[in-house]
Amino acid sequence: MEGACAALDALRARSLRIGVVTNQSGIGRGLITQEQLDAVNRRIDALLGPFDGWFVCPHAPQDDCECRKPKPKLLLDAARAFGVDVAACVFVGDKDEDEGAARGAGMRVVRIGPERTLVAACEEILTEREG
Repeated sequence: MEGACAALDALRARSLRIGVVTNQSGIGRGLITQEQLDAVNRRIDALLGPFDGWFVCPHAPQDDCECRKPKPKLLLDAARAFGVDVAACVFVGDKDEDEGAARGAGMRVVRIGPERTLVAACEEILTEREG
């Protein structure tokens, strides 16, 4: 997405920690290996990072694990790893599961999609932090 790297860099310039929290059921379903996922994540880090942390649920939906969004565990893990109060965190996501996990963790959520891009979400977060 055009402008995404610059928008994330603007957050980093304000010393905001940025992590990736993601469900990757392809591992649990045997469609990809952990090594393949790690390679994809390294490429994303090279294009848009560096990210302060990757928090990944590798389980299939039917595994009923504790880390799969919409459960909040990975978001809570990220806040703890960053040493940040969850109430001060903003979670940016594009799915109902993202919104549910953020609300369950006690984080503010910014929903992106056709109406709001990642760039717009980053600008909104910066404006909120400065105001």
